[in-house]
Amino acid sequence: MSEIAKKKTPSRKPAAKKKVGTPAESLKVAPARHDIELMAYQLWVKRGRQHGEDTQDWKQAEEILRNQ
Repeated sequence: MSEIAKKKTPSRKPAAKKKVGTPAESLKVAPARHDIELMAYQLWVKRGRQHGEDTQDWKQAEEILRNQ
């Protein structure tokens, strides 16, 4: 047997699989700014129109709309 045939090729590790979500997850689109504004306003009204929590209302509105 020739020397070329005797050499073993180095074993390669299988390529790491990329985490791919479900097709529905890959199609999710960020909520539109207008929709977030409306939802944040509704949350503000529901809270009794108290000022000072606008950022919290905005983030909560984003979360609600993303999970719909």
